[in-house]
Amino acid sequence: MSEQTVLTEVKGAIGIITVNRPAVMNALDVPTVLALEQALDGLEKNADVRVIVVTGAGEKAFVAGGDIADLNSRQGLPHYQEFAEIIHRVFRRFETSDKPTIAAINGWALGGGTEFLLSLDIRIAADTARLGLPEITLGLFPGAGGTQRMIRQVPLCKAKELMFAGTHVTAAEAAAMGLINRAVPKENLMEEVMALAERIAHKSPLVLKMLKRTLNNGADMALPSALAHEQAMVSLVLDSADAHEGCTAFVEKRNAVFTGK
Repeated sequence: MSEQTVLTEVKGAIGIITVNRPAVMNALDVPTVLALEQALDGLEKNADVRVIVVTGAGEKAFVAGGDIADLNSRQGLPHYQEFAEIIHRVFRRFETSDKPTIAAINGWALGGGTEFLLSLDIRIAADTARLGLPEITLGLFPGAGGTQRMIRQVPLCKAKELMFAGTHVTAAEAAAMGLINRAVPKENLMEEVMALAERIAHKSPLVLKMLKRTLNNGADMALPSALAHEQAMVSLVLDSADAHEGCTAFVEKRNAVFTGK
């Protein structure tokens, strides 16, 4: 990958993506975002990987935001056609990946860092982490999906306060508003994340894929349409070997062995 700005590791059924620019607090620029996409491609194609964990290198930051000097060099139309186009595509790729994703938020997650974790399924943060969308302080506003994902995931008044004031919040405050799942002691972060990833990895990868698609697609539907979508998707699942393996294992009082078929 370009200059190793993103590292990839596989531990059993878990793929780990690490943003590796600690000297600049893991800030995102175009090469780094493209390296993230390349890393995701590789893990999605690896049939042994069932869960993807995303974290940042070093002790200070998950992703501290965009590269401000890079942003300052841009004008509107080129930005729209290059950086904005790429980062929207890549974050959407993570959001719609058929494999569950978990953010291990090891430090600061500001601006593009918070926008990135909004694209990930589950978010666990070190208790020392801070999160926020401070773009307003730069004369900007969130432009990598933050304005739209935030208002769909936390109360509108909270989203507006974060964006209008550019406020940073602690991990505990982020958990209280529903921006992340929970905060844990920093020294326990990866242990907690990997334990959760292992639990998920033992579930059926096929059913996880169908469930994630049902959740993502239904979120933007009116309730009657979303319920009809759920009805169709769960019926499809009943055509899988994994559904019948799970039910059979329950009746036989043994652990299910899911194959993704």
